Amino acid sequence: MIRPRTPSLFRPSTGPDQSLLVENRRLVAEIDRRKLLRGTLSLGALTFLTGCDISDHASVQSALRTVSSFNDAVQALLFDPKRLAPTYSLADVVKPPRFNAYYEVEDVRPVDPGTWKLELSGLIGDRHPWTLDEIRALPEQEIIIKHICVEGWDYIGQWSGPNLRRFLTRIGADLTAKYVAFHCNDDYMECIDMASALHPQTILATKYAGEPITDPYGAPLRLRTAVKLGYKNAKWVRAIEVTNTYPGGFWENQGFNWFAGL
Repeated sequence: MIRPRTPSLFRPSTGPDQSLLVENRRLVAEIDRRKLLRGTLSLGALTFLTGCDISDHASVQSALRTVSSFNDAVQALLFDPKRLAPTYSLADVVKPPRFNAYYEVEDVRPVDPGTWKLELSGLIGDRHPWTLDEIRALPEQEIIIKHICVEGWDYIGQWSGPNLRRFLTRIGADLTAKYVAFHCNDDYMECIDMASALHPQTILATKYAGEPITDPYGAPLRLRTAVKLGYKNAKWVRAIEVTNTYPGGFWENQGFNWFAGL
């Protein structure tokens, strides 16, 4: 099973409470990745954050989640919806794209494009399902951007498909809503903030390197945004939901950073 790995914030320790830092390494690493806390996260610092004994696991978890939530809020405030991410040349494109999921490639469950439909729900005026042919008939936008994985690797990919903002506008979505959630055929689920969904480099990708996306790379439809880490880019998308209620996400529900901006 492929799991995101993030760099450690803390230095080795022989103390008995080091296990608490290991247990909460996901949240600690996310805090470190955005550099809101620098240097070593000490047991004394955790005691200060929790306001109680370091052996209180629940308080440690609560404190780390509080800082991670603060991290999310700061990222959202700093996000510039008009700033474009770097783009690259055709010569830089990796073919095929790199496979990544929370399971091995042998466990991919292909989707039948002939019967697939994109379901719509939530704060959307026109919720009729879209066929693949209908989506492919929409104007395409091409972006050549870098996919950056929280595990530490990256690659440059060439993606094409309808601009998400234009699609949301066409279906009468409430563009003032907080979240856009993506439900996937493999039971994965992700959501992004509306500002990132409306970013000019966020698309619903149906093609890679000029050809229809194939399996195991998320066919027939996947989110592709230049302003989020890789795990936010949902694959095998089967439904889109617009909502003001935070819906969570596959990795976020396990302690990873939600905003996950670049």
